[in-house]
Amino acid sequence: MNELHWTLQALVAALLVIGGVFSLVGAIGLLRFPDFFMRLHAPTKASTLGVGGVLLASLVIHWAQGDHGLHELLITLFIFITAPVSANLLAKAALHQRQPSKAELPADQPQP
Repeated sequence: MNELHWTLQALVAALLVIGGVFSLVGAIGLLRFPDFFMRLHAPTKASTLGVGGVLLASLVIHWAQGDHGLHELLITLFIFITAPVSANLLAKAALHQRQPSKAELPADQPQP
């Protein structure tokens, strides 16, 4: 394995830190939010960005070594498509089961 230039190493390190921070924020949101709908929001958004940061770091390493990085691009495409779709399906299932929400209604909405 060839040594990477220090700027590429710094870029990879920054992408890994950014991905880790987003994943940590998503995990904390999953623990702290009070109901299902709020808990659903935090990890879906954060996991997409967190995994995206790690995959971009891997892509930079592979491109610097002369690889094409097709695996990383396919994984990124898969994550970016499946995470929002699965979150939408989970939210629809929770609405269908009439899961209670602790979120307040906007001021212009009538109270049930």
